[in-house]
Amino acid sequence: MVKVHNLFVLLMVMSAVIAGIGRPLRVAAEEGEPVIQLRLLETTDIHCHLADYDYYQTKEDPGVGLARTATLIKHAREEVLNSLLFDNGDNIQGNPLGDYVAKVKGIKKGETHPVFRALDRLAYDAVTVGNHEFNYGLDFLNRAIEGAKMPVVNANVYQAQQDEPYFVPYVILNKTVVDSHGQNHTLKIGVIGFVPPQIMEWDKANLEGKITVKPIVETAKKYIPIMKKKGADVIVALAHTGISSEPYEPGMENAAYYLAQLDGIDAILSGHSHNLFPGPLYKNLPHSNLKKGTINGKLVVMAGSFGSHLGIVDLNLQKKQGRWTVVDGKSMVWPIVDEKGESEIPADRDILKEILPEHQAAIDYVNQPVGETIAPIFSYFALVQDDPSVQIINNAQTKYLMEKLKDPAYSKFAGIPVLSAAAPFKAGGRGGPGYYTNIPAGTLAIKNIADLYVYPNTLQAVLINGSQLKEWLEMSAGLFNQINPAQPGEQPLINLEFRSYNFDVIDGVNYQIDVTKPAKYDHNDKLIHPNASRIVNLTYQGRPVMPDQKFIVATNHYRAGSKTYPGVSQGETIFNGPDETRRILTNYIQENQTIDPAADGNWSIAKFNGSATVVFESSPNAQQFARQFADIKILGPSNRGFFKYLMDLTVQ
Repeated sequence: MVKVHNLFVLLMVMSAVIAGIGRPLRVAAEEGEPVIQLRLLETTDIHCHLADYDYYQTKEDPGVGLARTATLIKHAREEVLNSLLFDNGDNIQGNPLGDYVAKVKGIKKGETHPVFRALDRLAYDAVTVGNHEFNYGLDFLNRAIEGAKMPVVNANVYQAQQDEPYFVPYVILNKTVVDSHGQNHTLKIGVIGFVPPQIMEWDKANLEGKITVKPIVETAKKYIPIMKKKGADVIVALAHTGISSEPYEPGMENAAYYLAQLDGIDAILSGHSHNLFPGPLYKNLPHSNLKKGTINGKLVVMAGSFGSHLGIVDLNLQKKQGRWTVVDGKSMVWPIVDEKGESEIPADRDILKEILPEHQAAIDYVNQPVGETIAPIFSYFALVQDDPSVQIINNAQTKYLMEKLKDPAYSKFAGIPVLSAAAPFKAGGRGGPGYYTNIPAGTLAIKNIADLYVYPNTLQAVLINGSQLKEWLEMSAGLFNQINPAQPGEQPLINLEFRSYNFDVIDGVNYQIDVTKPAKYDHNDKLIHPNASRIVNLTYQGRPVMPDQKFIVATNHYRAGSKTYPGVSQGETIFNGPDETRRILTNYIQENQTIDPAADGNWSIAKFNGSATVVFESSPNAQQFARQFADIKILGPSNRGFFKYLMDLTVQ
């Protein structure tokens, strides 16, 4: 790694890192007509990654951290005369630092959450809330944002009883700017925020009866005219929502594409999906221009996650009929580490100093031992075969639920088999080639528990029948692309649009997944092939699962509360536990002292006749484990720092 320690070298590195991504927009004005060049800066989905540090591995990580993004922020501000800085939410939860502040230290009256101390130090102009802001409950969220010196806006979360906005829906900032002739003006910048309505499912236990959430686009249609009427020259949407051109539905999770169709919004700072816009992932998005960074003609940016990128929207405004109007613009993203990992942006020492007390306390906290493992626990192959990182979670959930169901209050469920569902949270994907669990044999500490289970979910149990169990597994099997056994050449096994946290592995039954058949459901829980059946050889204790057979499944509150996930949504929640899954996992390890995390092999991908070359991506670090498995072969480097592996699924 080449570290940069002075501004001259930083500028040289930035030139290399952002080559081809864009420069500050320069638009020539008509003679005598002034132009205001206004730069909007975005961070999003920081998830408490304030320091350039990996709390799971307890070592520096140059690819994350607001401390490094802060250096880009300062550089981006120096390039222009006029700029504003915003954050798009998902900040107070996401790593052990967030958990330490919320669950161990707490926030006393008069204290400020380290996230907001860092944002205050960088002089953010406004922020919004993301879905994960609600994970620790409304009381903690309210205490956290009390210390914010900048406005916190959200327009589509309402009080459940009064039907009034729960947060300040929008603000209009009076910004003094300098035009191309050197004259000062006051621009009125309207800023509004949105969050996915699905928080009512994802955090039902925290939110039900307290708030309601209205559709993003419909809420925008209500407030944008009001903001215009109040004199907003420019309207910026802090939209904690992803980008999708799928047919519009009120209440859709990823609504930025349709926000961009609304008159009155000038720039959309999006997030939630942890992706990059403009970026190659969206090369086929209708009505988009990746060179300009527009969707439906509106400027849009999405700056990844964990502080990995800074989003930039450059606007040019001219006077039209007496009002300043956006006439041109461009969006771009700047990374803190280039794709090859050869150039780094240095961390801002002031930010590191600001958060040092909590940062060090979090390190001390996560290093506390809880037990031992006799074998490594890793998630490098969690998407292609039964996996130790998922197995240990299912083991802990099963034991916990079986103990709870011994209570006489649950006597009517006696004799019904108990299963457990868990998904691999850290399995690469949008998190990149470093986003995997890799715990060596030996001591297990609290940091390893957080590595295995990254969210503060609680455990619930759902009563389902055999038909619903199969639909649950059919939905999970949507992770895989359909493989043609006779087709020559490489065929990718994993559907990259399918999030690994939706790939539930259900322990306690045995089954196989036939990837030569089409997926029954897509990554959005939608039925696409009604007659498809990928799940084969589904058995319980050696006998086929019957459609009306009853099962109780331990899962997390996020899944149990889903209204759309097939199978689960038709079940009945019979147990709502008070304990977080991480606490359940910790107790399980402490009780056993020494664990064997070996996967029991209850599921697999079915072999087929043919010669298809089936490939998948995982971390380069997976090579050290790949040789343990006869069906996995190392092929070599792939894209974005991943390695390509072959999965031999052919009948020998």
